[in-house]
Amino acid sequence: MRTVAVALLGAAVLGITACAPVQNQRGYVPNQEAISSITVGTDTKEMVSMKLGEPSTLATFGGDTWYYISSLVEQNAFFAPRATDRNILAVEFGNDGKVAALQRYTLADGRIVDFQTRETPTRGRELTILQQFFNAVPGNIGTPGQQQPVGPNAPVPGPNPPPPRFPSPPGPAARHHGDEQ
Repeated sequence: MRTVAVALLGAAVLGITACAPVQNQRGYVPNQEAISSITVGTDTKEMVSMKLGEPSTLATFGGDTWYYISSLVEQNAFFAPRATDRNILAVEFGNDGKVAALQRYTLADGRIVDFQTRETPTRGRELTILQQFFNAVPGNIGTPGQQQPVGPNAPVPGPNPPPPRFPSPPGPAARHHGDEQ
């Protein structure tokens, strides 16, 4: 009886620890001291790079902005990971190459983007993976359900060969293409 209780307790401990979330820190946001050392209007890109390091990413469109991105991601067992904390520091530069603004964003500032999942309809039917395998058997390649001829007299795939040329019967009525009158 005691061994059964120990086994159940061991299984419960393993089950609880197996379901414990795994946390990952991703990205880099500089500490508050380094951020407060940035002076808007005077610091250049080189100075920001020395104080904060290289940015996580740069603005693709629009202005000249550097982004320092950090997030804390949590994953339970086999479920999809989800961000529990996110910090983004955006350093915007003006046309003169000096810091124009510092912006901070958190997970609360994020927006959910609803992607359109438009699909182009195709003619025919959708095949399952097994149907695709069985339709690709030698002698059954091509249209599902149609048996292709196999053997020495079977048509050869590729461009059609030119028709055979037979000699024309002799006489004035027989003309070849290109003959002069």
